[in-house]
Amino acid sequence: MTCTHGMTLGEIVTADFRAAAILERYGLDFCCRGNRTLEQSCRDAGIPSEDLLEQLEALETAASGAPVFRDMPLPVLVDYIVGKHHEYVRDALPGLLAHSKKISKVHGSRHPELTRVADLVEQVAAEMTTHMMKEEQILFPYIVQLASAAGRGEPAPFAPFGTVDNPIRMMEAEHESAGNAMFEIRELTDGYEVPADGCTTYAVCLRELDAFEKDLHAHVHLENNILFPKASALEHK
Repeated sequence: MTCTHGMTLGEIVTADFRAAAILERYGLDFCCRGNRTLEQSCRDAGIPSEDLLEQLEALETAASGAPVFRDMPLPVLVDYIVGKHHEYVRDALPGLLAHSKKISKVHGSRHPELTRVADLVEQVAAEMTTHMMKEEQILFPYIVQLASAAGRGEPAPFAPFGTVDNPIRMMEAEHESAGNAMFEIRELTDGYEVPADGCTTYAVCLRELDAFEKDLHAHVHLENNILFPKASALEHK
């Protein structure tokens, strides 16, 4: 792929989703902070931009076999997000809640930061549960209707929330809140590093949190950088 210092992180991952793994290795947030340029992100993180640019340009788009999300019809992309990412969140949360509470109770005296971690997991669980319900019951059905009307050459359907941009802004704010909470958890746990006195549950919990954050980044990227801009553009055609 052809990358430049002026491309945003969101644009880079939209062009080739495999770039997400490279950016994550450098701790760069391409979803909630995906509107920052590569140059700005590298400068803020103290990363040599040329090294990162070289790795990104080495990606060959032809043989990835990965879905080309930017080309998906919006109803198909909605189904993918719900089936892949919403279901993952629902499946992952019970274990994360149980394990974070357990290690806080067992190891909290030696690792007091675990109390805050457990509180943040509970916060993310509550926020994401309500967030996904609002998307599935209100925003996503409207986006599907919007795409269907556009496909038939009809005007945009009536939006009870005024414009699709209103719920989109709310969803983006909630994405940022969840992303910030996971960032704090990563900081508190030294990048999900298991301490020498950590038990098996401790190790499992941190692996689960790491996987959850990675999925959240992919999840939010698809919505913030692809689904939402395309839906807004359709409504304003």
